[in-house]
Parts: sequence; structure tokens; C-alpha cells
Amino acid sequence: MTVNGWLQIALFCAIVIALVKPLGWYMTRVMEGERTFLSPILGPLERLLYKGAGIDERQEQHWLTYTVAMLAFNAAGFVLLFGLQRLQGVLPLNPMRMGAVSPDSSFNTAVSFVTNTNWQGYGGESTMGYLVQMAGLTVQNFVSAATGIAIAMALIRGFARASAKTVGNFWADLTRSTLYVLLPLSILCALFYVSQGVTQTLGSYVHATTLEGAKQVIAVGPTASQLAIKMLGTNGGGFFNANSAHPFENPTALANLVQMVSIFAIGAALTNVFGRMVGDERQGWAIFAAMGILFIAGVAVTYWAEANGNPAFAALGIDGGNMEGKEVRFGIAGSSLFAVVTTAASCGAVNAMLDSFTPLGGLIPLVNMQLGEVIIGGVGAGLYGILLFVILAIFIAGLMVGRTPEYLGKKVEAKEVKMAMLAVLSLPLAILGFTAIAVVLPAGLASLANAGPHGYSEILYAYTSGAANNGSAFAGLSANTPWYNLTIGFAMLMGRFLVIVPVLAIAGSLAAKKTLPASAGTFPTDSGLFVGLLVGVILIVGGLTYFPALAVGPIVEHFAMLAGQSF
Repeated sequence: MTVNGWLQIALFCAIVIALVKPLGWYMTRVMEGERTFLSPILGPLERLLYKGAGIDERQEQHWLTYTVAMLAFNAAGFVLLFGLQRLQGVLPLNPMRMGAVSPDSSFNTAVSFVTNTNWQGYGGESTMGYLVQMAGLTVQNFVSAATGIAIAMALIRGFARASAKTVGNFWADLTRSTLYVLLPLSILCALFYVSQGVTQTLGSYVHATTLEGAKQVIAVGPTASQLAIKMLGTNGGGFFNANSAHPFENPTALANLVQMVSIFAIGAALTNVFGRMVGDERQGWAIFAAMGILFIAGVAVTYWAEANGNPAFAALGIDGGNMEGKEVRFGIAGSSLFAVVTTAASCGAVNAMLDSFTPLGGLIPLVNMQLGEVIIGGVGAGLYGILLFVILAIFIAGLMVGRTPEYLGKKVEAKEVKMAMLAVLSLPLAILGFTAIAVVLPAGLASLANAGPHGYSEILYAYTSGAANNGSAFAGLSANTPWYNLTIGFAMLMGRFLVIVPVLAIAGSLAAKKTLPASAGTFPTDSGLFVGLLVGVILIVGGLTYFPALAVGPIVEHFAMLAGQSF
């Protein structure tokens, strides 16, 4: 570890913290339907969209109606994206004449992008034409992220309102978050990426002759526009198979920094939106502090592990840490930070191959996802993910002192706790259930590139990434098979919608409750004690749930590495 590396990490953290309050203020005004500096430009377009769709944005919805609208919209997106892939061979904007995508891969990809996962079992530049990339994948990058923001807003209203029957209007939330937040920021980021050397063209791939006289086809395409929203919307994936390690997708250290900030910016700002809408910004900062503690701990462990490297190389006189699978232009610090950021925020874009990380370096990304999108998390999903743990933490605190738990003046009762547990337990059901099946079936084992605990970690990582709607991969698993395309697809659906529906049920239940005044026995939820309790509950639940699975994977591999054994 170096001073320069820690300065890079500190600079990133400082920029994210500086963005929380101004971006939170702006997003609050947008989602409350108030006037912003973009209203004169985008207001007429917003009203036109409502009129064209026959929607009255002022008519709010009961949580059940809100849920049905959300599910119907996502189902339509799945059908559209699946159809685009299956018809790709006859569609325009396909200069390389790529054929139809197989049914199982089309299913997996459609589910992946609708659920904001962007797991890709294929090489983007060799599988998808420009029309599918833009009209299919990029569009879902916007609307899946906007869906996450909408769900977070519904839950916030549940805490902020009293004796209410509605939690907002899904169509208005979806439209405003797309038009006023995601689209303007994506345009700015795309222009910046082009200035750094990211490709943006509809032309055919470039044919070149190397110095040795060999012929080479260099893939290009509309990369910058997809890159911008995949980072801002914490979608992940990539135009190129090498993802953000590709020089056309992440050419400079400055572009690398902006991509990491983009991943965290909106998710971090939503904590401030929460504080503003419930009438106490300190509540938002308390949640942000809990996220920050978990994030810094993960960065420290990953950076330490990668900087120390493998003792086997040190014994051969090869020092300088573990640079295997990493780009020289980013180094160990930039690669370690990116790995933690992308898995903490449920983004899934990578600038290094996680399969080449040390066992403990690869453990942290796994744990980040298994905790359930609580360290910033996906756009919107991170906030409602950690609020589920807030409910559990408040419930546990209430049991400790023998009184009915309260949060922001709302009594947390059996219904809310049951819904929170249903949402929290859906992830281990998908992750551990599918992993257990895959490690004993020939169809699951046939795709492994490594034996032993590392091969097991590859399977565990794949289902963890899918269920946590992250989309990154260990890269040692050949997952583009019918078995993995289908099972990871179902894991993604479980990790997204078995969480969202209970969250909306909680929102509706809380909105209908009366707000109670604070009393002498009310547990303060804006203090360091509460932050510590929240972090403890998250770690204990995660530790008890996943430690046995991790013990036979990256943990045992770490001790094997110290003993000089490799896999």
C-alpha cells in the first residue's frame, strides 16, 4: 500500500461526500414535482409524455396499484428486449450482420437488463448489434434505474406521510427520475467520456493491419452513451466484453475516477433525499455514515490484500503486490477501489478481472453483494435495501428495552418486520439454493475453469452477483450455457422483485399509520449509537447467513495460498 494509493481513495470519498447535499437537494425538488432550472426545457416534454400516455400525474396510487403498474411496465420491457434479440438478424443498424441471439441467452439478458443487473454471459461487441445495444440495452439502463428510484421514493413517502392511503404515482416517479436526473447527467458524462477517448460511432468495425502484417478487426460503436448511463444507473455490463478494462471504454485514470464517482453519486444523494423528505437531514446522514463505515472497511481489506499479493510470487523475488488481471494505467489502488465501489453499489462494471484477485481481495466484493445492496447499493435499491435493515435494527432495539419499536414517529409492528424479513431472506434463498444445486450437477460443474475452493467461489459469485442484481463476474466461469442462463435469470428475478414487492407493502403500511411524537423512551436514530447498531445488525445477519458458504470458498483458499497451494 502506498500514500499515493490512499490519496486516490481519499479524493474519491471527498468528491462523493461533496455531491451528497447539492444532488440530494436537486433530486428532492424533482421528485416532489417542484420547479427546477431544467423545468423550462423539460417541463413541456414531461407534460407531453403524460398526455400521450393518458396519465394524470397528480392522481396518486395505493401501494397495490403502484406495484401492479411497476410489474406491468417491467414485464413489457422484458418482452420488448427479448424480441429485439431474437429478431436481431433482420433488424437495421447491424453493420456487422450479427444473427439472432439464442433463446436462453435472450431470456437471461432480457431479465438481466430489466432487473438492473446487466449480467452478460456473452461478448457485447461480438453478439449485439447497434440497434439492440441502443434501443434495447441502453433504454433498459435508464428505466430499470428509474424504477429503483421510484421504489425508494414510495418507501420514503411511507415514512414521511401520516394517515395516507397513497405512496405516489409510479408513472410520474419513473418519468421525472429519467427526464430530470438520469438523462441530463448521462449527456454530460457521455460528452466527458468522448473527450477522454471513449468511442461513439455508428460506423462499422475498423479493419487494421498490425506491424507483423496480420489483419485485425477493431470493435467500435456507440460506447460513450451506454457507458454514461450504465455507471450513473448502477447497471453495469459493458459495450465490450473486457468492460471498463477496455481502453475504448475506460481510457484514462481521470475517466476511471469519474466512472467510480458516477456509480456512487445518485445512490449516496438519495440518503439526503430521505432526510429532507422526512424532515430531518440528520436521519439521512446517519444512514450514509453506516454505508460509509462498511465501504471504508471493504476498501481497506481489498487494498491490503491486493497490495500484499501472493507469497508464492514474493518467494520468487516478484514483489509489488498482485498486478495479475489489472491494467497498469489504474494500478492496484485504482483497481481495488473500483472493485469495491462496483460491488458496493450493485453496478457490476469492472476494470480488473476479479478472478485474478487474491482470495481475500475477492471475498470483499462477494460480501458487499451478499449483504443485500446496503452499501450505497443500486440506484434506489441501496436506500430501500438499507431501510429494511433499519426496520430490523429498530425492532431488535425495541426488544432490548422492552417497548414497541419506533422509527421517525412510526410504530414498527409485526407486518413491517415480516415483510422486511421476507425481502432480506429472498437473497440467500436464491444465492445459496442455486449454488448448492449447481455444485453437484454436471451442467453446473462443466463450466468451471478452476477446481477446488476457487472453482466453488466462481459458482457462488455468479449466483450472488445475479441475485444481488450486480452483474459482475469472477470471469473463470463459462456461464453462457442453458443451465446458467436460466438459473441465473431466475436468481435475478428473485433478487429484484421478491424484494421490491415487500418494500412497497411496507411503504403502504407505514403511510397509513399516524405519526407519534417523540418521548423520553424514543431511541434516537440520528446518533452514533444507532449507526453502530445498524452496522452490527447488517454484519451479524450477513455473517450468520453466508459465513459457512464463504468458509469453504475464499477463506479456505486464503489459507491454502499461505501454504503454497494454488488452484
